[in-house]
Amino acid sequence: MFGLGMPELIVIMVIILLIFGAGKLPEVGGAIGKAIKSFKKSVKEPDEIDITPKDDKKEEKPPEKT
Repeated sequence: MFGLGMPELIVIMVIILLIFGAGKLPEVGGAIGKAIKSFKKSVKEPDEIDITPKDDKKEEKPPEKT
């Protein structure tokens, strides 16, 4: 797995624990999980095309001056 063994993973986990603290780890994990889920969802979905009709009031020409 990317050339990382168990000792390296343990060192990385200890460093993360020291940086974020035990209380923040569930929040950080949840945020990373949501980000990965939304990224996968955006990759799978095709691009959306906006086909809503334009508002006619915005396209009205200004009244002509006489």
